[in-house]
Amino acid sequence: MSKTNDAKNRTVTLKRTFNAPIELVWEAWTQPNHIVEWWGPKGMNAKVIEHNFKVGGKWKYTMQMPDGNEFISEGMYFEIVEFEKIISSADFKPMTEGVEIQAFFEKNGDQTNFTFNIVHDTEEYCKQQEKMGILNGWGSVFDRLIEHLEVLVK
Repeated sequence: MSKTNDAKNRTVTLKRTFNAPIELVWEAWTQPNHIVEWWGPKGMNAKVIEHNFKVGGKWKYTMQMPDGNEFISEGMYFEIVEFEKIISSADFKPMTEGVEIQAFFEKNGDQTNFTFNIVHDTEEYCKQQEKMGILNGWGSVFDRLIEHLEVLVK
């Protein structure tokens, strides 16, 4: 099996087209004052603890879960190409750890095509995460981002 096929089997991909220009989508993804408005599933409020948006910089966000526990999201930026891609490590404690997240942005007129990959260490771990509902969780997050962008575009 080639490495390309191996990575494909370890990756969960979500795609969206946002009705907002790429500059605004980029800003919503990279600025803490926007991140707190959409990061996390519906019903959870995010706090930005750390946001050092540069290669080698760390990020850390927390969310209060309905049961009172804290959900921690954190990672380190590996690659940033303005208006194109952001690649970082990511731990979503206590559910998912040791993944890489890849956000790709593509200008499409006044819209932005967005591809989001979650790359797991193993195919087995990827399948386990899919069974736990990773697509629904991230789908809810991106629904919130769509709602946030709609407010900003008006």
